[in-house]
Amino acid sequence: MHAMDNMSSFLVFEAAAACLMLGALIIYPALMHRANKTHRRWPLHRPVFWALGVLAAAAALVGPLAQLSHSDFTVHMLGHLLLGMLAPLLMLMAKPMTLLMRALDVRHARRLSRILNSKYVHFISNPAVASLLNIGGLFLIYKTGLFTAMHTSAWLFALIHLHVFLAGYLFTMSIVYIDITTRRYSFIYRAAVLIIALGFHKILSKLIYAAPPEGVPQAEGETGAMLMYYGGDVIDLALIIILCSQRYQSRSPKPAVR
Repeated sequence: MHAMDNMSSFLVFEAAAACLMLGALIIYPALMHRANKTHRRWPLHRPVFWALGVLAAAAALVGPLAQLSHSDFTVHMLGHLLLGMLAPLLMLMAKPMTLLMRALDVRHARRLSRILNSKYVHFISNPAVASLLNIGGLFLIYKTGLFTAMHTSAWLFALIHLHVFLAGYLFTMSIVYIDITTRRYSFIYRAAVLIIALGFHKILSKLIYAAPPEGVPQAEGETGAMLMYYGGDVIDLALIIILCSQRYQSRSPKPAVR
């Protein structure tokens, strides 16, 4: 009976996640339509990035992949890469905060601006703090009893996956300045934090390879750890390319105005 109740709780979570993802796919073009009335037309490639990011997150939370992640650690790790690394980068490329600021009226835009400029937002968007929330959270999940516990509680499962996504988005946003950023840090500082974060991500992968979470077969743990290690490299490389490209563009001489 308990197992059936637990299963139904996870199905409720999946349904809620599906509704949120559908809402995200609807809200973005609605904001585009509103913003286009008063501003220059919003580039069409950005809603594509948004849709791809939402779908990447949805794949980790809803459907066959999400269901298999409860019993297959390799599939779980694929979901981690989609939800915590790929989806945040794709969605950030869509510049959702910039679009929201354009779509809001002046009064609400100013209110949102005050929130973005608050001490709390400045604190958590510091690359070092964002990195600690992101990588530190992963250490807690995989090197404590949280991994086992979250597969027995739908509420804990939802909370941890929400953290994985938000921490991944915050970290990505703090390293590459694509969307609105109220406080900017130097390239050297961001690059140093990124390198350290990548190092700890690889250390965690190796720790999982050597000792998978409780209840995970050794072979699955090794495969999942390798996926985390090499799959993370692909997304990390994209972050490095974007960061270095932004640095190059900022240092390039501007053409003279005639």
